[in-house]
Amino acid sequence: MDTARRAVFRHGMPRVREWAVWSLPRPLLALWSVVTCGYLAWTIAEAARFHFRVADVALFAALVACGAFSVEMARRGRASEPAGVVKDVYAVWELPIVFLLPGLYALIVPAIRLTLTQWRVRRAPAYKRIYTVAAIGIAYGCARLVYMGLLPGHVDPRSYLWSHTSMWLVAAGSGAVAQWAVNQGLILAVFRLENPEASLKDELFSKEMLHNDATEGCAALLVAVGMTISSLTLIIALPLATLLQRSFRHAQLLNEARADAKTGLLNAATWEREASAEITRAVRTSSPLAVALLDLDRFKHINDTHGHLLGDEVLRAIAETMTGVLREYDLAGRFGGEEFVMLLPQTRATDAFRIAERVRAHIARLPIASPTGERVHVTASIGVAALDAGSSRELTELLAAADAALYRAKASGRDQVQMISTSRGLSAVRPSDDPDGDAGFWQGNQRRTVSVAAEPVFANDGHADGRPVGRPRRAAGVHACGGALQLPVEAPDDPDGDESPEATSALAV
Repeated sequence: MDTARRAVFRHGMPRVREWAVWSLPRPLLALWSVVTCGYLAWTIAEAARFHFRVADVALFAALVACGAFSVEMARRGRASEPAGVVKDVYAVWELPIVFLLPGLYALIVPAIRLTLTQWRVRRAPAYKRIYTVAAIGIAYGCARLVYMGLLPGHVDPRSYLWSHTSMWLVAAGSGAVAQWAVNQGLILAVFRLENPEASLKDELFSKEMLHNDATEGCAALLVAVGMTISSLTLIIALPLATLLQRSFRHAQLLNEARADAKTGLLNAATWEREASAEITRAVRTSSPLAVALLDLDRFKHINDTHGHLLGDEVLRAIAETMTGVLREYDLAGRFGGEEFVMLLPQTRATDAFRIAERVRAHIARLPIASPTGERVHVTASIGVAALDAGSSRELTELLAAADAALYRAKASGRDQVQMISTSRGLSAVRPSDDPDGDAGFWQGNQRRTVSVAAEPVFANDGHADGRPVGRPRRAAGVHACGGALQLPVEAPDDPDGDESPEATSALAV
């Protein structure tokens, strides 16, 4: 017997040491340990004072069966979708367990449901499932503490419901809010430890997500009230919950259809649709607005040298940078390949340049490393077209102007911002020196005023993805940008005629 025990111990320990949970960073491992141990201790304490009743087991089994049906719906819905797309409605069946049954049932129901999810829907690392079970179980336990704390002591919740309905609803609603807050807090803690710079507003606290959570909680309260009348209420509630889950799924699929799968930004079609509406509004209200095109410099070289996986990482880093730098009401999208686009409502030309320059500077400082540890230097060229207040332009014209400015940024050495204003002749502004936007062409530290009348000369070739572009046709000694022609200008202190990367060119369409 001792020999067998030693053999099991000897062969079992390496497997324990190889568990994936031990590879977590120390803060995450500490959080995982505290939450899991707290959940186990709470469950054991509830089991010690548990009293078995057949009626409670029957009610628990009926609600768990409805939850299992929701799991099966999730499995079918996720057969052809990426993980995490479907919004589930498990709380509709599990919160009534919190309000109507002893506390042990509320603590163990997440383990039953997530075990079924692991088996039927999607496999995940065991330590992640364990943390999820513990987090949801603790949230349900806290909900029950709040709920029971607001009810008079030593009362049967189901009997108290009909004699003091308003107070019962207040107690149950407070418990549901407590469950949501604790659960969101434990999820937020994990995400913050994994990525301190991540923005979770859209994931956890968007208006749509809050509305869905509130709807789910209200449905759970209605199911709890109905279950005090008859267990047959589930026959009525199940189709309604099914419809609720489908509506959540539909809303999430619509959001998914709006986004670029690789970066999470708006895709080209969605961005163009929303940008067109913004430009129409800006023209109608005589508000300033700007459009910016961003193109990564020598992105093909990055893909060829370091591989497409690193290229995808670069694209995601660019998207995160744009999201972090831009304002909430700005629109950022991916036009395809290494091209990105930004719409900046309520933004004057000088402010648009500053925003684009911040994006460019953040990209130039991105800490991206190759698989060999070599730092990959990423830069971007940006072309900006500003729609000044009172001007009238369409999206295609602004895109063509921004494309022309981007072309100039590329031709001038890359890793810079060039800007076109739609209401000026050949002119430029340097935001730090010319806040009023007076016309003038900045080159190095010399301010030159130039004006050349010309007809717009554009070759509207278009990209493979169908978006219109305006590449200016080139003539000897002349740069065609927007609706004006740029003549070579040499500053007295710059005999070679090279433009400083710090200069900002604003050319008219």
